[in-house]
Amino acid sequence: MKTLQLRRYQIVPGEYDAFVSWFEETMPPVRRATGFEVEFAYGAPERNEFVWAVSVPGDRAEFERVEAAYLVSPERAAAFDGIPERIAGKEIGFVEPVRTV
Repeated sequence: MKTLQLRRYQIVPGEYDAFVSWFEETMPPVRRATGFEVEFAYGAPERNEFVWAVSVPGDRAEFERVEAAYLVSPERAAAFDGIPERIAGKEIGFVEPVRTV
């Protein structure tokens, strides 16, 4: 069992390429080091949209425990140090698998 969180970002106009470059280099190793797995990441540059999912083995309570530790971790602090805000808006929520035909 794992818990998956879907994260949809609206990127600040003109910052899409810089955000994606930073994300690819920074977030997967930082998230892995703090107990997460990046499941996927997709972008729609023409709409300045970026969608990705992160998971944690276990239930939602375990995800929330890992996330609380991540938010105060030195790894996260270092990842965001000196980085301008490139996210204009976001939608974040938990998702569950849907059986497909």
